[in-house]
Amino acid sequence: MSGFMHKLPNLGRAAWLKEPRLQQVLAVLGAAGEVRVAGGAVRNALMKRPIADVDLATTLLPDDVMQLARRAGFGVHPTGLAHGTVTLVNHAAVFEVTTLRRDVETDGRRAKVIFTRSFAEDAARRDFTMNALYCDASGKIYDFTNGYADILKNRIRFVGVPAQRIAEDYLRILRFFRFHAAYGKGAPDRAGLQACTRARSGLQNLSAERIRQELFKLLAAPRAVETLQVMAKAGILKLVLPHTTEWRVLKRLAADPVLRLYALADAPEALKERLRLSNDEAARMEALAAAPTLSPKLREREQRALLYQLGERCWSDAVALAFARDRGSNHATQWRKMARLPTRWPLPKLPISGKDLLARGVSAGPNLGAALRWAEDYWVASDFKASAEELLAQAEGMMG
Repeated sequence: MSGFMHKLPNLGRAAWLKEPRLQQVLAVLGAAGEVRVAGGAVRNALMKRPIADVDLATTLLPDDVMQLARRAGFGVHPTGLAHGTVTLVNHAAVFEVTTLRRDVETDGRRAKVIFTRSFAEDAARRDFTMNALYCDASGKIYDFTNGYADILKNRIRFVGVPAQRIAEDYLRILRFFRFHAAYGKGAPDRAGLQACTRARSGLQNLSAERIRQELFKLLAAPRAVETLQVMAKAGILKLVLPHTTEWRVLKRLAADPVLRLYALADAPEALKERLRLSNDEAARMEALAAAPTLSPKLREREQRALLYQLGERCWSDAVALAFARDRGSNHATQWRKMARLPTRWPLPKLPISGKDLLARGVSAGPNLGAALRWAEDYWVASDFKASAEELLAQAEGMMG
């Protein structure tokens, strides 16, 4: 089926589609069955967005895909055979190849599938119309859900009946808002929003890991803040996490998911368990929670002392957050200068160590660490100008 009222373009001249490793995979599989690029790569090409991953859909069964790929010398990894997915590697280029399928049984989290030879059936089980597009090796586009019309309107619309698509996997509620924040314009599709709102309790059935993945992508999207406001008004966001309404602050923050999440959360300290944050993400939040509130009126030497205490990453986070929360209208220059401090003043290293104190005859033990910390405090108070000899004398004096 074509794109209904809109003539479909052809992607035959696209550099990513002409890439030799992709064309070789398409040729190998295409010799035994039909194979097309599916989903995100086609969508992004039509929307003139960067293309990260190229996924393929085929009429071939997984065993046939693997046999043909091995014969051609591709790397073969059966990453999702239950859903018909095989990952192929051709000279470091990675392609997920999935057999056409339709869902026959779902429980809101996972589906049982049967394979099909119909691209139209495969399109019908996908989430959004703009993700249900295909193109062949020549660049010809196949559109079974009028997805190209929705791309032209930057409209995120569920394939078929929204409530049915959501009931198949409740994560599609978050994906609806994530895609709207990334690709949409104007208000969200009304039917989609109503269906998400009615089914919002289904979010409680999802794992923290799946929620975190979608939430982080949403927070990094261009229209994240206005989309989060829609979610809050619909009573959906509170089911994801208890949240503040600091929309002004969120709008002023860069599209850093961790920093935006910290500002959005009503209790950032609880997020490590609630969203299964990585150790690195949790450490950023813990450091930010423990950091003092910064002021644009801090003197340069005070800024240096705090930067040394906090470290570059926490300093950058704390400056960005304080700048976003500052209601003053004439502090932008100071905040930007503070943000650049790590580039103007690389963090120095304490010029003495415990070994230096031991060499001076200081006995090992708890007091050694205390003496070293005393010397470090003295060094920071001197604006990092005290010499090694001066610091050793200070440490020895403290021990004495």
